[in-house]
Amino acid sequence: MLDLTYETPKPKVIAGATGDWELVIGLEVHAQVATAAKLFSGASTQFGAEPNSNVAFVDAGMPGMLPVINEGCVAQAVKTGLGLKAEINLTSAFDRKNYFYPDLPQGYQISQLYHPIVGEGEVLVEMGPDSGQPGTARVVRIERIHLEQDAGKSIHDMDPAMSFVDLNRTGVALMEIVSRPDIRGPEEAAAYVAKLRQIMRYLGTCDGNMQNGNLRADVNVSVCRPGDYEKYQETQDFSHLGTRCEIKNMNSMRFIQAAIEHEARRQIAILEDGGSVDQETRLYDPDKNETRSMRSKEEAHDYRYFPDPDLLPLEIEQAWVDDIAAALPELPDAKKARFIADFGLTDYDASVLTADVTNAAFFEAVADGTDGKLAANWVINELFGRLKKDDRDISDSPISAARIGQIVGLIKSDKISGKIAKNVFEIAYTQDRDPEEIVKTEGLEQVTDTGAIEAAVVEIIAANPAQVEKAKVNPKLAGWFVGQVMKATGGKANPAAVNKLVAEKLGL
Repeated sequence: MLDLTYETPKPKVIAGATGDWELVIGLEVHAQVATAAKLFSGASTQFGAEPNSNVAFVDAGMPGMLPVINEGCVAQAVKTGLGLKAEINLTSAFDRKNYFYPDLPQGYQISQLYHPIVGEGEVLVEMGPDSGQPGTARVVRIERIHLEQDAGKSIHDMDPAMSFVDLNRTGVALMEIVSRPDIRGPEEAAAYVAKLRQIMRYLGTCDGNMQNGNLRADVNVSVCRPGDYEKYQETQDFSHLGTRCEIKNMNSMRFIQAAIEHEARRQIAILEDGGSVDQETRLYDPDKNETRSMRSKEEAHDYRYFPDPDLLPLEIEQAWVDDIAAALPELPDAKKARFIADFGLTDYDASVLTADVTNAAFFEAVADGTDGKLAANWVINELFGRLKKDDRDISDSPISAARIGQIVGLIKSDKISGKIAKNVFEIAYTQDRDPEEIVKTEGLEQVTDTGAIEAAVVEIIAANPAQVEKAKVNPKLAGWFVGQVMKATGGKANPAAVNKLVAEKLGL
């Protein structure tokens, strides 16, 4: 079990000129489905290809082209829903969302408005130390997940007089994950997106790369007076939550938080000045740290949604869903609980190691057959620290999990001390050498012969009578003798044996 306190979200409170205000936030997260082909065509989804090279006739909206559903995209959506403990709808349907935009060649987007493939689910969001509420968790409700096509990309900075269109993204499958308005602060919003990304990376359904646009969030923000949110919970009347504005296409955790903070204060200023907030879509400018109006908020009828006439209802079998469920990997919360139980890790260490599925697998390989807590310490402090310094990823680590496991084993068997182990790690990391070979050829094996250590202790005590008298008055000064013995033995003496013998010889 995770050592967490489950509680109702504590809202972000902003003091205004006329009293306090609280934030209400809902998110629509657009996650690119991890498949090689697009939602309704066989065109590649490879990132970074030459502009307009990954485009099939159906993506380009050519006359007479008919969409064909990609079963892999459907499977990934189902898998994501199962990972979010959501209801899987065995019958769903695609609709046309009609609007004109230069990078939407069909003149409509195929989406799922009325009958999504995934229904209600939930995400457990843990609040870290930065939130000011460590050790607490929130359950954020998922309203739905639907599949839809991505649009292309308009490029405005290549020519001063013209704009260009790249259709490589057109038709790429997206999962739109819509939350309830359960999120009450900027930090919680970022933590929610991070948790979604973590789960999908474990599932292998989205790589979560925000820089490449593979994970983006539309953030709905409104403000209300204290007590109004509780009224909404009782009545499900959204009017208690205030008028919301949507901030489009956020692709940074830091910017998500900054945009929410700014937008909330903008709405408060309007309301306290006697005005009203217009429901609209806005964009966030990180350079100016402000949101600006993009367009008036469209409702569903503005898009003239109707069932797509080229696509039959999507029907899947429960047995197929059950097969996907049976093959689900161990998810982050379960893995974290297991690391705590099996390896005796702290909540913090288990969180760090399970934050990324690759990190978790690397740690387990290190800990295989050795001390889990010691392995965690070496992976988190030594390896992660060095990789960060060198700007490397775990997948590009110069030292393997097996070799770090060897170092941990050498420490546990008292063949080397922790201090010597750091030297061994450095050599193995930079020279790609076997740790056991390093210890042997470099003469780094720890001295465990108590007779040799005792001789060094006796010699140093005999040579420093004045220091002996000081240590007898202040036992903390015995550390000086320990340091001298370690120096005399080239740092290879067993520290525990040295400490014990120094204390005995000094009569402490």
